[in-house]
Amino acid sequence: MPILNWLNKEQALTTARDCPYRLVELVPELSYGESDTDNMLIQGDNLDALKALIPTHSGKVKCIFIDPPYNTEKAFKHYDDNLEHSIWLSLLYPRLELLYELLSEDGSIWITLDDKQAHYTKVVCDEIFGRSNFVANCIWEKAYSERMDSKGFSTSHDHILVYRKSKLFTVNSLKKEQNKKQFKYFDEIVGKSYRRRSLRKEGSESLRSDRETMWYSIKSPDNTDIFPIKPDGIEGRWRWKKENVDTRKDELEFVKKNGVWEIYVKQYLSEEATRPPATLMLNLEVGHNHEAKLEAKAFNSEDVFDTPKPERLIQRILTIASDENDLVLDSFLGSGTTAAVAMKMNRKFIGIELGEHAVTHCQPRLKKVVDGEQGGISEDVNWTGGSGFKFYRLGEVIFNENGSLREGISFDALAAHIWYGDTRQALQQSAKSPLLGVHNGVAYYLLYNGILGDKRPDGGNVLTSKVLSILPPHPEDPEKGKKVIYGETSRMGEARLKSENIIFKQIPYDVKGR
Repeated sequence: MPILNWLNKEQALTTARDCPYRLVELVPELSYGESDTDNMLIQGDNLDALKALIPTHSGKVKCIFIDPPYNTEKAFKHYDDNLEHSIWLSLLYPRLELLYELLSEDGSIWITLDDKQAHYTKVVCDEIFGRSNFVANCIWEKAYSERMDSKGFSTSHDHILVYRKSKLFTVNSLKKEQNKKQFKYFDEIVGKSYRRRSLRKEGSESLRSDRETMWYSIKSPDNTDIFPIKPDGIEGRWRWKKENVDTRKDELEFVKKNGVWEIYVKQYLSEEATRPPATLMLNLEVGHNHEAKLEAKAFNSEDVFDTPKPERLIQRILTIASDENDLVLDSFLGSGTTAAVAMKMNRKFIGIELGEHAVTHCQPRLKKVVDGEQGGISEDVNWTGGSGFKFYRLGEVIFNENGSLREGISFDALAAHIWYGDTRQALQQSAKSPLLGVHNGVAYYLLYNGILGDKRPDGGNVLTSKVLSILPPHPEDPEKGKKVIYGETSRMGEARLKSENIIFKQIPYDVKGR
């Protein structure tokens, strides 16, 4: 498979790995709405924020939408937009690697780009996600008219690259409006209106020579043979395979016109008619740049975000790529559109935005959404308010420059980090317990920060026979199940550990810092 090389790519390949794990710290005064919400608005560099989410959200995100700003100075720290294109690629690459880790096996990522970046990014995505996981290159018609001041071509579109995590990803169909006047026949047996469509193939590839196996006879009501012969006498072909004629005969209607039998398929009127989504997204259906600007201006008229996307476009993407209660992530949140639409469509969300935009644009907008604002898609989805979000900022790194665990790290943070480091999965604990879970038959335990009820700093952190006796048993094999126990130290000898099928790992030395 061809890959893209650029200056300093070797460094980009290790950036995500070498990025330290940070804590995400709740900011109660900027959080809003329901207190038990899982929705997250994170302020900080998205590389650090994505790495911080890995231990808790790896493999959990159903749909990722990102819109890396074309003015890349606003996308990354300390980045001069006049620097070479290789730097932009080096900054994007590790972020895509982390997004891949966060994506669920049935999930997909959608990336909006212009002509300057789209083709390079596709080659990079082929490398990270796999060329076989490329789904589509959608074209969004972002403008409704030509720009008369353009030199050369007036750009009317952006690209939206779509990749999946694996073959488990499925595309949701879109609702289709049906013209009821066309359904002028009524089937008394099934009680539905229908329209007729010829069983004989029409248009392209409709000749017998195109599909010889689709040329066969069908018995008419008067027991004569009917062949798919066109009105001009040319031999055609049927739409259905021969075996379908027998299994779906109730859907066929025989009509004799001028002494010639015609066979029609009954197409029933459906209240839930659907169609596959098209790769061409017209602005009449999903909105345009001007519409997006007006939506953003309603939340902050003094500092309108440069390149917002219309709510209808995000609605289309989330409809295709997710269902209610799925988790959506946008690590270039901008003015907050993705989070706003996700909330209105009853999806969970994680939004990440660098700098003050998180406070000046995203947070006020999401507050208004919780309060029931009626802009964008609100009327279409009957949004009346509700839900909520928690605001976070990035805290200190979990490990210092020497690779040692920093003081004051919470049990939850260390547990999530250890579990991911050993299993490459996000922690799924429903209640705090020294038993973190079982992976491939191995039970993992953490003795840290008084988890056993002893509030002394070192209470319960040491593995002793007494501590072992009160630990929850191995869920799958209480007698002989293999156990990995993390703790401050062990007072049990090697022979005893071996007899109990225990591997002891000492904190902080055996905790992986990367």
